[in-house]
Amino acid sequence: MRLGVDIGGVIIQPVDQLYPAGPAEGHAETDTSLLADVGRTPPMPGVFEALATLVDRVFGAHVHLVSKCGERVERRTREWLAYHDFHSRTGIDPGNVHFCRTRQAKAPIAAALGLTHFVDDRLEVLSYLETVPHRFLFRPREPEVRAHREHLATVRRVESWPELVTCLVPAAGADG
Repeated sequence: MRLGVDIGGVIIQPVDQLYPAGPAEGHAETDTSLLADVGRTPPMPGVFEALATLVDRVFGAHVHLVSKCGERVERRTREWLAYHDFHSRTGIDPGNVHFCRTRQAKAPIAAALGLTHFVDDRLEVLSYLETVPHRFLFRPREPEVRAHREHLATVRRVESWPELVTCLVPAAGADG
């Protein structure tokens, strides 16, 4: 089994959801995934523990991060991962981080990696991943869900990292 995980909106909390009226004063930033100071952009609650559990108990070395972004956000995302000591805390190999420039480009990456499971906050992206049998829609935005609702039958919606772990490691809720 092989797991793919989006970064923005799944691992990193999106700034536009933290500050719906715009970033707090002194944090003006047009990027919706990271604040100007990456250290101040929080992770999703429970993400480090959940990914460490999934690495340890289910997927081993076969967890990959797959993110669509431009070069600037790619650089800042790598800074965020380093700042949070992400790879040590989760057990995910730094070589298992993949970036692409379009949402559709996640599909050939997933196919090339042989991913069997994928977690993304965009239903549109999950609709492209036809080679991935188990797709999880993580805390999606309702307007995006309405726009791509015809694909809801092919995904399982989850609202938190603990819920996702329970889906992928049924015994996790019983012993931990």
